[in-house]
Amino acid sequence: MAWRSCSALFRLTGEDFLRSSVKGDRWPHSFLRRCGFRKAARKPESKKVEEELAPPHTESSEAVIQRRTSTPHCDQQAPPSSPRAFSRLIRPLVFTVGFTGCSFGSAAIWQYESVKFRVQSFFNEIRADWLEKLHPQKRGDIRKEINQWWNSFSEGQRTVTGIIAANAIVFCCWRVPSLQRSMIKYFTSNPASKTLCSPMILSTFSHFSFFHLAANMYVLWSFSTSAVSMLGREQFLAVYLSAGVVSTFVSYVSKMATGRLGPSLGASGAIMTVLAAVCTKMPEAKLAIIFLPMFTFTAANALKAIVAMDTAGLVLGWKFFDHAAHLGGALFGIWYVLFGHELIWKNREPFVNLWHNLRTRGGPGGGGDRGGSV
Repeated sequence: MAWRSCSALFRLTGEDFLRSSVKGDRWPHSFLRRCGFRKAARKPESKKVEEELAPPHTESSEAVIQRRTSTPHCDQQAPPSSPRAFSRLIRPLVFTVGFTGCSFGSAAIWQYESVKFRVQSFFNEIRADWLEKLHPQKRGDIRKEINQWWNSFSEGQRTVTGIIAANAIVFCCWRVPSLQRSMIKYFTSNPASKTLCSPMILSTFSHFSFFHLAANMYVLWSFSTSAVSMLGREQFLAVYLSAGVVSTFVSYVSKMATGRLGPSLGASGAIMTVLAAVCTKMPEAKLAIIFLPMFTFTAANALKAIVAMDTAGLVLGWKFFDHAAHLGGALFGIWYVLFGHELIWKNREPFVNLWHNLRTRGGPGGGGDRGGSV
Protein backbone atom coordinates (compact mmCIF):
# COMPACT_ATOMS: atom_id res chain seq x y z
CA MET A 1 0.00 0.00 0.00
CA ALA A 2 2.75 2.45 0.97
CA TRP A 3 4.81 1.52 -2.06
CA ARG A 4 1.92 2.18 -4.40
CA SER A 5 1.26 5.53 -2.88
CA CYS A 6 4.93 6.43 -3.28
CA SER A 7 4.83 5.41 -6.91
CA ALA A 8 1.71 7.44 -7.55
CA LEU A 9 3.28 10.45 -5.90
CA PHE A 10 6.33 10.50 -8.11
CA ARG A 11 4.48 9.49 -11.27
CA LEU A 12 2.40 12.63 -11.01
CA THR A 13 5.28 14.96 -10.28
CA GLY A 14 7.18 14.52 -13.56
CA GLU A 15 10.88 14.85 -14.16
CA ASP A 16 11.21 18.28 -12.49
CA PHE A 17 10.27 16.88 -9.10
CA LEU A 18 12.29 13.71 -9.58
CA ARG A 19 15.45 15.63 -10.30
CA SER A 20 15.34 17.27 -6.85
CA SER A 21 16.00 15.29 -3.68
CA VAL A 22 13.46 15.63 -0.91
CA LYS A 23 15.18 17.15 2.08
CA GLY A 24 14.36 17.72 5.63
CA ASP A 25 13.00 15.26 8.03
CA ARG A 26 11.85 15.10 4.69
CA TRP A 27 12.92 12.08 2.67
CA PRO A 28 16.00 12.29 0.41
CA HIS A 29 17.40 9.80 -2.16
CA SER A 30 16.86 6.84 0.14
CA PHE A 31 13.14 7.62 0.03
CA LEU A 32 13.19 7.60 -3.76
CA ARG A 33 15.06 4.31 -3.81
CA ARG A 34 12.48 2.80 -1.47
CA CYS A 35 9.79 3.89 -3.91
CA GLY A 36 11.50 1.97 -6.72
CA PHE A 37 13.55 4.66 -8.47
CA ARG A 38 17.20 4.33 -9.36
CA LYS A 39 19.62 6.83 -10.74
CA ALA A 40 20.57 5.97 -14.30
CA ALA A 41 24.14 4.66 -14.41
CA ARG A 42 26.55 6.13 -16.91
CA LYS A 43 27.85 3.76 -19.53
CA PRO A 44 31.63 3.42 -19.88
CA GLU A 45 33.35 4.77 -22.96
CA SER A 46 34.11 1.25 -24.16
CA LYS A 47 30.43 0.40 -24.27
CA LYS A 48 29.75 3.57 -26.24
CA VAL A 49 32.33 2.48 -28.84
CA GLU A 50 30.75 -0.97 -29.03
CA GLU A 51 27.35 0.58 -29.61
CA GLU A 52 28.72 2.68 -32.47
CA LEU A 53 30.31 -0.41 -34.07
CA ALA A 54 27.29 -2.63 -33.46
CA PRO A 55 25.65 -4.39 -36.46
CA PRO A 56 22.58 -2.84 -38.13
CA HIS A 57 20.09 -5.15 -36.40
CA THR A 58 20.78 -3.57 -32.95
CA GLU A 59 18.46 -0.99 -31.36
CA SER A 60 18.17 2.28 -33.24
CA SER A 61 19.43 5.56 -31.77
CA GLU A 62 15.89 6.97 -31.68
CA ALA A 63 14.73 4.02 -29.57
CA VAL A 64 17.72 4.44 -27.24
CA ILE A 65 16.91 8.12 -26.73
CA GLN A 66 13.26 7.36 -26.14
CA ARG A 67 14.12 4.63 -23.64
CA ARG A 68 16.56 6.87 -21.78
CA THR A 69 14.15 9.78 -21.48
CA SER A 70 11.47 7.52 -20.04
CA THR A 71 13.75 6.54 -17.14
CA PRO A 72 13.19 8.75 -14.07
CA HIS A 73 16.26 10.67 -12.88
CA CYS A 74 17.07 11.69 -9.33
CA ASP A 75 19.77 14.23 -10.18
CA GLN A 76 19.60 17.52 -8.33
CA GLN A 77 18.44 20.59 -10.16
CA ALA A 78 21.11 22.87 -11.44
CA PRO A 79 21.12 26.02 -9.29
CA PRO A 80 19.96 29.16 -11.08
CA SER A 81 22.19 32.17 -11.53
CA SER A 82 23.02 33.85 -8.22
CA PRO A 83 21.46 37.33 -8.70
CA ARG A 84 18.24 35.91 -10.07
CA ALA A 85 18.13 33.19 -7.42
CA PHE A 86 18.34 35.53 -4.45
CA SER A 87 15.89 37.97 -6.01
CA ARG A 88 13.32 35.20 -5.71
CA LEU A 89 13.66 35.45 -1.93
CA ILE A 90 12.21 38.97 -1.76
CA ARG A 91 8.60 37.81 -1.80
CA PRO A 92 9.22 35.06 0.81
CA LEU A 93 10.96 37.64 3.03
CA VAL A 94 8.02 40.04 2.79
CA PHE A 95 5.62 37.16 3.44
CA THR A 96 7.63 36.07 6.50
CA VAL A 97 7.59 39.54 8.05
CA GLY A 98 3.93 40.13 7.20
CA PHE A 99 2.73 36.73 8.37
CA THR A 100 4.66 37.02 11.65
CA GLY A 101 3.17 40.43 12.31
CA CYS A 102 -0.35 39.22 11.53
CA SER A 103 0.13 36.18 13.77
CA PHE A 104 1.08 38.22 16.82
CA GLY A 105 -1.55 40.86 16.07
CA SER A 106 -4.26 38.21 15.81
CA ALA A 107 -2.99 36.60 19.03
CA ALA A 108 -3.26 39.94 20.87
CA ILE A 109 -6.84 40.44 19.65
CA TRP A 110 -7.69 36.85 20.53
CA GLN A 111 -6.37 37.31 24.06
CA TYR A 112 -8.41 40.50 24.44
CA GLU A 113 -11.59 38.75 23.31
CA SER A 114 -10.82 35.74 25.53
CA VAL A 115 -10.61 37.92 28.63
CA LYS A 116 -13.96 39.51 27.83
CA PHE A 117 -15.49 36.12 27.17
CA ARG A 118 -14.19 34.69 30.45
CA VAL A 119 -15.70 37.56 32.40
CA GLN A 120 -19.06 36.99 30.71
CA SER A 121 -18.90 33.21 31.05
CA PHE A 122 -18.19 33.53 34.78
CA PHE A 123 -21.67 34.91 35.35
CA ASN A 124 -23.15 32.39 32.91
CA GLU A 125 -21.58 29.52 34.86
CA ILE A 126 -23.09 30.78 38.09
CA ARG A 127 -26.48 30.85 36.42
CA ALA A 128 -25.91 27.38 34.87
CA ASP A 129 -24.99 25.89 38.26
CA TRP A 130 -28.16 27.30 39.76
CA LEU A 131 -30.27 25.84 36.92
CA GLU A 132 -28.54 22.45 37.24
CA LYS A 133 -29.53 22.28 40.87
CA LEU A 134 -33.15 22.84 39.85
CA HIS A 135 -33.00 20.40 36.91
CA PRO A 136 -30.06 17.99 37.47
CA GLN A 137 -28.69 16.19 34.41
CA LYS A 138 -28.73 12.44 34.03
CA ARG A 139 -25.66 10.54 35.17
CA GLY A 140 -25.10 8.96 31.79
CA ASP A 141 -25.00 12.24 29.87
CA ILE A 142 -22.46 11.64 27.08
CA ARG A 143 -21.75 15.32 26.62
CA LYS A 144 -20.84 15.68 30.28
CA GLU A 145 -18.47 12.72 30.12
CA ILE A 146 -16.76 14.14 27.04
CA ASN A 147 -16.32 17.48 28.80
CA GLN A 148 -14.79 15.76 31.81
CA TRP A 149 -12.38 13.85 29.56
CA TRP A 150 -11.44 17.05 27.70
CA ASN A 151 -10.92 18.97 30.95
CA SER A 152 -8.56 16.25 32.17
CA PHE A 153 -5.97 17.52 29.65
CA SER A 154 -3.69 20.41 30.48
CA GLU A 155 -4.20 23.71 28.69
CA GLY A 156 -1.14 23.04 26.57
CA GLN A 157 -2.39 19.62 25.50
CA ARG A 158 -5.78 21.07 24.59
CA THR A 159 -4.03 23.78 22.59
CA VAL A 160 -1.92 21.45 20.45
CA THR A 161 -4.78 19.01 19.86
CA GLY A 162 -5.99 21.22 17.01
CA ILE A 163 -2.50 21.31 15.50
CA ILE A 164 -2.21 17.53 15.68
CA ALA A 165 -5.66 17.13 14.08
CA ALA A 166 -4.68 19.46 11.22
CA ASN A 167 -1.49 17.47 10.61
CA ALA A 168 -3.46 14.22 10.60
CA ILE A 169 -5.92 15.59 8.02
CA VAL A 170 -3.11 16.70 5.72
CA PHE A 171 -1.43 13.31 6.15
CA CYS A 172 -4.66 11.63 4.97
CA CYS A 173 -4.85 13.99 1.99
CA TRP A 174 -1.46 12.69 0.81
CA ARG A 175 -3.13 9.28 0.38
CA VAL A 176 -5.72 10.61 -2.11
CA PRO A 177 -4.32 10.12 -5.66
CA SER A 178 -6.36 12.96 -7.17
CA LEU A 179 -4.81 15.44 -4.70
CA GLN A 180 -1.17 14.55 -5.33
CA ARG A 181 -0.38 17.45 -7.67
CA SER A 182 -1.96 20.00 -5.34
CA MET A 183 -0.24 18.51 -2.31
CA ILE A 184 3.17 18.72 -3.96
CA LYS A 185 2.54 22.27 -5.15
CA TYR A 186 1.16 23.77 -1.94
CA PHE A 187 2.27 21.45 0.89
CA THR A 188 5.99 21.12 0.06
CA SER A 189 8.30 24.12 0.28
CA ASN A 190 10.80 24.46 -2.56
CA PRO A 191 12.65 27.66 -3.58
CA ALA A 192 12.72 26.38 -7.17
CA SER A 193 8.91 26.14 -7.30
CA LYS A 194 6.65 28.76 -8.84
CA THR A 195 4.58 28.83 -5.64
CA LEU A 196 6.82 30.18 -2.89
CA CYS A 197 4.77 31.86 -0.15
CA SER A 198 1.78 29.70 0.76
CA PRO A 199 3.86 26.48 1.08
CA MET A 200 5.96 28.22 3.74
CA ILE A 201 3.14 27.76 6.24
CA LEU A 202 1.23 24.84 4.68
CA SER A 203 4.30 22.59 4.57
CA THR A 204 4.52 22.98 8.37
CA PHE A 205 1.39 20.82 8.63
CA SER A 206 2.48 18.31 5.98
CA HIS A 207 3.91 14.82 6.57
CA PHE A 208 4.13 12.01 4.03
CA SER A 209 5.41 9.28 6.36
CA PHE A 210 3.43 8.07 9.38
CA PHE A 211 6.64 7.66 11.41
CA HIS A 212 7.60 11.26 10.60
CA LEU A 213 4.16 12.48 11.69
CA ALA A 214 4.12 10.40 14.88
CA ALA A 215 7.62 11.48 15.97
CA ASN A 216 6.94 15.20 15.45
CA MET A 217 3.55 15.14 17.12
CA TYR A 218 4.90 13.21 20.11
CA VAL A 219 7.59 15.84 20.71
CA LEU A 220 5.04 18.64 20.31
CA TRP A 221 2.67 16.93 22.78
CA SER A 222 5.49 16.39 25.28
CA PHE A 223 6.57 20.05 25.35
CA SER A 224 3.11 21.58 24.96
CA THR A 225 2.31 21.83 28.68
CA SER A 226 5.53 23.65 29.54
CA ALA A 227 5.42 25.92 26.48
CA VAL A 228 1.79 27.01 26.89
CA SER A 229 2.14 27.57 30.64
CA MET A 230 5.18 29.73 29.88
CA LEU A 231 3.76 31.76 26.96
CA GLY A 232 0.00 31.41 27.19
CA ARG A 233 -2.26 29.84 24.59
CA GLU A 234 -2.52 32.83 22.26
CA GLN A 235 1.15 33.73 22.32
CA PHE A 236 2.16 30.10 21.90
CA LEU A 237 0.14 29.72 18.69
CA ALA A 238 1.58 32.97 17.32
CA VAL A 239 5.11 31.75 18.04
CA TYR A 240 4.42 28.31 16.55
CA LEU A 241 2.95 29.59 13.28
CA SER A 242 5.62 32.28 12.92
CA ALA A 243 8.33 29.69 13.59
CA GLY A 244 7.07 27.54 10.73
CA VAL A 245 7.42 30.42 8.27
CA VAL A 246 10.75 31.64 9.67
CA SER A 247 12.34 28.19 9.58
CA THR A 248 11.15 27.65 6.01
CA PHE A 249 12.64 30.99 4.95
CA VAL A 250 15.99 30.01 6.48
CA SER A 251 15.74 26.76 4.51
CA TYR A 252 15.10 28.76 1.32
CA VAL A 253 18.18 30.90 1.91
CA SER A 254 20.36 27.86 2.60
CA LYS A 255 19.18 26.03 -0.50
CA MET A 256 19.75 29.05 -2.70
CA ALA A 257 23.23 29.61 -1.25
CA THR A 258 24.36 26.00 -1.58
CA GLY A 259 22.46 25.11 -4.76
CA ARG A 260 20.96 22.03 -3.10
CA LEU A 261 17.43 22.69 -4.28
CA GLY A 262 14.58 20.39 -3.42
CA PRO A 263 11.22 20.22 -1.68
CA SER A 264 10.82 19.95 2.09
CA LEU A 265 7.91 19.27 4.41
CA GLY A 266 7.30 18.69 8.09
CA ALA A 267 6.64 20.50 11.37
CA SER A 268 10.15 19.97 12.73
CA GLY A 269 11.23 23.60 12.23
CA ALA A 270 8.32 24.95 14.28
CA ILE A 271 8.71 22.20 16.89
CA MET A 272 12.39 23.06 17.23
CA THR A 273 11.32 26.59 18.15
CA VAL A 274 9.05 25.26 20.90
CA LEU A 275 11.77 22.94 22.18
CA ALA A 276 14.43 25.66 22.12
CA ALA A 277 12.15 28.15 23.88
CA VAL A 278 11.42 25.73 26.72
CA CYS A 279 15.07 24.70 27.07
CA THR A 280 16.20 28.34 27.12
CA LYS A 281 13.60 29.35 29.70
CA MET A 282 14.14 26.27 31.89
CA PRO A 283 17.78 25.21 31.28
CA GLU A 284 17.99 23.03 34.42
CA ALA A 285 14.94 20.91 33.55
CA LYS A 286 15.65 17.20 33.23
CA LEU A 287 14.96 15.52 29.89
CA ALA A 288 15.25 11.94 28.69
CA ILE A 289 14.98 10.02 25.43
CA ILE A 290 11.83 7.92 25.17
CA PHE A 291 13.73 4.73 24.28
CA LEU A 292 16.44 5.34 26.92
CA PRO A 293 14.59 6.71 29.96
CA MET A 294 17.41 5.75 32.31
CA PHE A 295 19.73 8.42 30.80
CA THR A 296 18.76 11.95 31.81
CA PHE A 297 20.33 15.28 30.87
CA THR A 298 19.61 18.94 31.37
CA ALA A 299 17.58 20.94 28.85
CA ALA A 300 20.52 23.28 28.27
CA ASN A 301 22.82 20.41 27.26
CA ALA A 302 20.13 18.94 25.02
CA LEU A 303 19.72 22.26 23.22
CA LYS A 304 23.48 22.62 22.74
CA ALA A 305 23.70 19.12 21.28
CA ILE A 306 20.80 19.72 18.88
CA VAL A 307 22.21 23.04 17.65
CA ALA A 308 25.68 21.51 17.23
CA MET A 309 24.30 18.55 15.25
CA ASP A 310 22.23 20.73 12.92
CA THR A 311 25.15 23.11 12.42
CA ALA A 312 27.41 20.20 11.48
CA GLY A 313 24.75 18.82 9.15
CA LEU A 314 24.38 22.19 7.43
CA VAL A 315 28.14 22.66 7.00
CA LEU A 316 28.86 19.09 5.91
CA GLY A 317 25.85 18.92 3.60
CA TRP A 318 23.98 16.06 5.23
CA LYS A 319 20.83 15.42 3.22
CA PHE A 320 18.52 13.31 5.34
CA PHE A 321 17.16 16.24 7.40
CA ASP A 322 16.58 19.87 6.52
CA HIS A 323 19.20 21.06 9.00
CA ALA A 324 18.81 24.69 7.94
CA ALA A 325 15.12 24.66 8.90
CA HIS A 326 15.94 22.94 12.22
CA LEU A 327 18.67 25.44 12.99
CA GLY A 328 16.52 28.41 11.97
CA GLY A 329 13.68 27.21 14.20
CA ALA A 330 15.99 26.65 17.19
CA LEU A 331 17.63 30.08 16.85
CA PHE A 332 14.22 31.73 16.52
CA GLY A 333 13.07 30.05 19.75
CA ILE A 334 16.20 31.18 21.62
CA TRP A 335 15.88 34.72 20.27
CA TYR A 336 12.22 34.98 21.18
CA VAL A 337 12.72 33.96 24.81
CA LEU A 338 15.71 36.27 25.27
CA PHE A 339 14.56 39.30 23.26
CA GLY A 340 11.42 38.72 21.19
CA HIS A 341 9.00 38.47 24.10
CA GLU A 342 10.01 41.90 25.39
CA LEU A 343 10.20 43.39 21.91
CA ILE A 344 6.92 42.07 20.49
CA TRP A 345 4.50 40.76 23.09
CA LYS A 346 5.19 43.27 25.87
CA ASN A 347 4.63 46.15 23.41
CA ARG A 348 1.23 45.00 22.15
CA GLU A 349 -0.72 47.41 24.38
CA PRO A 350 -1.09 50.25 21.81
CA PHE A 351 -2.44 47.77 19.27
CA VAL A 352 -4.89 46.30 21.80
CA ASN A 353 -6.05 49.81 22.75
CA LEU A 354 -6.63 50.57 19.08
CA TRP A 355 -8.69 47.40 18.70
CA HIS A 356 -10.65 48.22 21.86
CA ASN A 357 -11.48 51.70 20.57
CA LEU A 358 -12.58 50.33 17.21
CA ARG A 359 -14.69 47.65 18.84
CA THR A 360 -16.43 49.89 21.34
CA ARG A 361 -16.85 52.94 19.07
CA GLY A 362 -20.35 54.34 19.38
CA GLY A 363 -21.14 52.20 22.43
CA PRO A 364 -21.85 53.47 25.95
CA GLY A 365 -18.67 54.25 27.88
CA GLY A 366 -16.48 53.33 24.93
CA GLY A 367 -13.20 54.60 26.34
CA GLY A 368 -9.80 53.15 25.53
CA ASP A 369 -8.51 52.82 29.08
CA ARG A 370 -9.81 49.28 29.58
CA GLY A 371 -7.64 47.91 26.79
CA GLY A 372 -4.45 48.52 28.75
CA SER A 373 -5.53 46.20 31.52
CA VAL A 374 -6.12 43.24 29.21
